[in-house]
Amino acid sequence: MEVSTEALVEMLCEVEAEDPIDYADLPFGEQELRRLVMCSLVERHHVVEAAMSDSDLHAMYLLSTAKLVLENTVLHARLLLLQGQQVDIQSLLAPFTLKGKK
Repeated sequence: MEVSTEALVEMLCEVEAEDPIDYADLPFGEQELRRLVMCSLVERHHVVEAAMSDSDLHAMYLLSTAKLVLENTVLHARLLLLQGQQVDIQSLLAPFTLKGKK
């Protein structure tokens, strides 16, 4: 990976600007959390990159992303239900889809 971790953190902030994360009053800094997450992912990438073929690496990233989207969707749905709101699965998945594509 040739992009620096700090550059990736900056790109993450740009991506997050389109669909902001509500950190509310969590007891840690947003920027520090972004940096820690990115450092962890870059470290993981370097470990698996050497041990996997390109197709296996792509499959691993696709599966990892799918698990995170699934987990995010379930947590968001549970929060909405706890707040007494209706759950619309299409609305919950909208941030993870390509705009204008169906």
